[in-house]
Amino acid sequence: MKYLTWLLYLAAMLTSLIAKADNWGPAPLHDTTLATPESDTSLTLAQALQLALQANPELAIAKREVDAVTASRIQAALFRNPELSVEMEDVRPSSRQTTYWLGQPFELGGKRGARIETAERARDVASADLHVRLAAMHADVVQRFYEVLAAQERYRLAQSSMELANRGLDVAARRVTAGKVSPVEETRARVAASGTRIELTQANAELVNARRRLVALWGNAVPRFTEALGELDLLPELPSLSSLDEILDQAPLALRAEEEIRHRDAMLKVQESKRYPDLILRGGVQRNESAADTVGVLGVALAIPLFDRNQGNIQEARVRVDKARDERFALNVRLRNELSLAHQRLAASLQEVSSIRDDILPGAQSALDATTRGFELGKFNFLDVLDAQRTLFTARGQYIRALGEVQRSVADVEAILGPQGAALFASMHGQH
Repeated sequence: MKYLTWLLYLAAMLTSLIAKADNWGPAPLHDTTLATPESDTSLTLAQALQLALQANPELAIAKREVDAVTASRIQAALFRNPELSVEMEDVRPSSRQTTYWLGQPFELGGKRGARIETAERARDVASADLHVRLAAMHADVVQRFYEVLAAQERYRLAQSSMELANRGLDVAARRVTAGKVSPVEETRARVAASGTRIELTQANAELVNARRRLVALWGNAVPRFTEALGELDLLPELPSLSSLDEILDQAPLALRAEEEIRHRDAMLKVQESKRYPDLILRGGVQRNESAADTVGVLGVALAIPLFDRNQGNIQEARVRVDKARDERFALNVRLRNELSLAHQRLAASLQEVSSIRDDILPGAQSALDATTRGFELGKFNFLDVLDAQRTLFTARGQYIRALGEVQRSVADVEAILGPQGAALFASMHGQH
């Protein structure tokens, strides 16, 4: 029994040393503070992007996944553990023969290399997922930042509308007092002023919600900045659809699909390597109590792949490789369709902005100026002024909405194309 005790003691010592080695190194970091406060004054798009890059919760999750999959590469590279076994013939002490084995499995067929490659490809997929999340986050920040800019403009427009309505109410009240117009005109002016106050309240609520949606991208529940600084009407040049299609193969989702195919190919190699049995070399001592003799023994073990040659798993892995290729093809079709639609929306919104800016707004402003002068001279009634005001502010609201649609379309293109798409519109965002 002393041989068994010695082997068990040796195994226990090895296990203890390995456990201590696994615990060496720095302790894991647990970052529980994701939220990062922004400035309490103004906020630029570059600052918003930096804040989101540092503390976006979903981005942090994707980074954790990369770290986790990277650790799996360590596990994949490990060799198999040795085996300790005891065989006993005849349990009677006087004639008992006991053999103590210490065996070491050796993997054949390139199993370890295939595992390592699979782990590395899984890490590449996780890294590609991170880049997809980065592109989506960039597009989200751009879109929500410009939503704040548009909401600020709508709020200013509502303020101007209310101020103009209040001035019109004062003018109408004075003209009623002077007996120049009917009291009905004052009532209409009062109703119009009440309507603009409601619009101002709605615009303020939209602005509050837009600011909250923006700061949520870096984990803050309550905005601290007071104003978003940017040019809502800084418009991009419309790139051709063919030039966008040329860089679609470098889109984050397209690259991720390619990495998935490589990962599936590596997983197929793992399954193919399992067709080959592992070799186990064993050595030990044999004690014969009846002869009071101890001898050394050697052994070799090898499974015979007669029935199970891992056929089903290999076939499944091959089908999944084909599936990944089909998914890449379907993804390319979907991305091209989405890119075409986003390009069409961008072209239409740019055309709408140009039409409103060059034709509708100047005409509406000219009509309001002429109607206001005519009303002050007694040539028009206040209803005409109200109609002109409403026309102008409706046109301005359409202009702001069209500008917002331009920014949303740009964000859609950037989300699809990733960094190369963002580079196309960098100057528009004030970035270089």
